[in-house]
Order: sequence, then structure tokens, then C-alpha cells
Amino acid sequence: MSRSTDLIHHAYQPPAEFEAPQVGVFKASTVIFPNVAAMRTREWMDKSAYTYGLHGTPTTFTLEERLATLEGGTHCLLTPSGLAAIAHVDFALLKTGDEVLIPDNAYAPNKSLAEGELAQFGITHQVYDALDVNDLAARITPRTRLVWLEAAGSVTMEFPDLVALVQLCKARGVLCALDNTWGAGLAFNAFDLMPEQGAQGQPSLGVDLTIHALTKYPSGGGDVLMGSIVTRSDELARVLKLSHMRLGTGVGANDAEAVLRSLPSLPLRYKAQDTAARTLAAWCASQPAFSQVLHPALPSSPGHAHWQQLCVTPQEPDGLAAGIFSAVMDERFTSQQVDAFCDALQLFKIGYSWGGPMSLVMPYNMASSRARSVSHMQRGRVVRFCIGLENVIDLQNDMARALKVANL
Repeated sequence: MSRSTDLIHHAYQPPAEFEAPQVGVFKASTVIFPNVAAMRTREWMDKSAYTYGLHGTPTTFTLEERLATLEGGTHCLLTPSGLAAIAHVDFALLKTGDEVLIPDNAYAPNKSLAEGELAQFGITHQVYDALDVNDLAARITPRTRLVWLEAAGSVTMEFPDLVALVQLCKARGVLCALDNTWGAGLAFNAFDLMPEQGAQGQPSLGVDLTIHALTKYPSGGGDVLMGSIVTRSDELARVLKLSHMRLGTGVGANDAEAVLRSLPSLPLRYKAQDTAARTLAAWCASQPAFSQVLHPALPSSPGHAHWQQLCVTPQEPDGLAAGIFSAVMDERFTSQQVDAFCDALQLFKIGYSWGGPMSLVMPYNMASSRARSVSHMQRGRVVRFCIGLENVIDLQNDMARALKVANL
């Protein structure tokens, strides 16, 4: 045979007995079958075989299994982003005539998706007060197919009574999905919200599925876009996997590799950023420029008792929380003054996302992003701080200097 053919169909096969700390990176669109019978019988949905790169490789299967373990589930699917995971759940589970309920403090693109594409398909939505279980109860109708949950809430950091909300959904026969990006599978187990029940031999209480923006803590580098969907339900997994196949929402092998490399350090990074965020949140609470500091671990923060219920355990007596908090600037300050404070920060960079090595800051006008009253919040502009891995004293000095520069 010619050299060109030999280079493509080379006889050499490397030995299979290779093991290293990192998982191999397998890239493929085409997967080779040994014969026609294998092509007709292989099954990718249970991860017992490979059929096409989009449906899974050793690299993506391994990442999915580790993420399922992280979150306490049994099935996992990878998506191109956290928002893609939200959209995948919506499109897989909702149809024309259905209604989805979304907390008012949810990740804003979740609500935008409902207002846009879902509405175009004849799927309606309502927003509910995440801190009021009765408000959710009043909004569930026979058309309600799915309830989104988020803990803690986006930007304003309210921690809902997840146990009561999930119990309500179960009692009313409605699926509930949690955006678990904040907890990252570490702060609490979304599939076992009342572990004492399991200890007594009773069925555990948990959400039906979670989505996770792996872009944040699991990636850890601020350079990967990826999401995941996790469930314990075999039937939900089947529906989601078939939709995944039809929509074609795959991820790149190199991105999967990046997340796999970062996963072992996730608990260490999460804890370090949590500790630093609490230090800075407490400092901000002592500064007159801030009228309110929003962090679930602070007793004054909305939903603090619910955070304690889920996140404080014998293993974590101080509880766990993401390295994020928001501060309400005193209402006497204008938006220009608040912007000047953000601009004056040198170590905090202005940008979206969190969970990476670099600290980030972002000002918000909450009046434009909330449909319902936020009476539990002080008046004033909100600034969100996402804490990285810098020295906490350096970050505190940066904040103090920026307050002085902005004359706040």
C-alpha cells in the first residue's frame, strides 16, 4: 500500500495498560465500529459503548460520572454552558400549553429565555417570591409542569426554604429543577435535603434535577464555557438524553479535559474563596458607605436560617457558601459615584461570572431586574463582589482605597 494509506491505516496499536493522574483526552466525531453488528447493537445512553463523538467519549463519560458523584446524582449530561443546560431542561420537559414558574431572583437569562423563546412556543411563565412558599403554592396550577429553584438567589443572595419549596412541589406533583451553581455540589446535597430521613430509613427529599454552570467553580480558570444537568431519575435521564441527542448540544474534548483537571482542587478553592468572601463581607458591613451586605452566612442576610439548615453540618460546623456577596451602597450615592468606585478598584476586575482566580465586581440596578418588591433590601445601588484567590488583605486594601478615591 502507498505511504499515504499506511499513515491512515497504520498497523501499530499502543499497549492498553496506561494509567496516569489525568484522564486521557479522546476527540472524535466518527467512532469506528469493528463490524456491522456492533454498529447496530451498541448503546450509548447507558455509557456501555461508543457510537458517535457527540454522544460521548471516554473523556466526557468520565467527567459526567464524576459530576454526578459531586452533586449526589446518578445521571449527568454535559452542555455547552450553564444557560444551555437551563434551555435543555426547558425544551426537553415543556410543551405548548405548559407553564413554568421561575423565582424572581433567578439568574436573569433564565427569565429572559421564558420571555422569549418559550413564549414563542406557547409556553407561559410566572415569577414567584422565592422567600414566600405560599406565593409559590398560589401560582401552581394544573398547567404547571416545572418549577425552577435557585439557592442562593442571583445577585441579591436570598437563601430560600428549599426543603419547604421541594416538599410543596412533590405534594403538587410538579417537577422541580435547581440551579446549583452557587452550591457547586459542596454547600449542600440537592438530592438529599433531609439526610436525617435517610438515616431513619425514610425516602430522601430532593430536587428532581439540577443544572450547574461548570463555567464557574468546576472550571476554576475563567476560560471554559460548559454546563451540566444531573438527576437521580432514570426516566428523566432518558428524556433528557434523547433530547440531548436531537438537539446536538455537545462539548469539546479539550474543555472537558480542563474541567477534569480542575475538579480535584474544587473543594479547596471553594473553601478558600468562601473564607475570603466572609472576611470581606464582614469588613464591608463595618463601612458606612454600605447600608446592607448580602451574604447567606451573615445573620442579617435574607434566608440566613434556611442556609444554616442546609449548609451547616457536623462535618462543616461553620457551613459552606460560595465566595460571592453583594453590598447595597448608601442611597445617597448616585449611580455615577457607584460606578466610580467600581472603576477605582484595581485588583477587582469588572466582569461577569465567578469561581475563577481573579476577583470580579459588577454594579447592578435591581429595580430593572426584579418584577416583584424587594422590601427586605435597603434602597441603593447593588454591587456584587466575586472573590478570587488573591490575598484577602490585598483585596480589602483595594476596596478601602477605591472608597477613598470615589469619595464614598
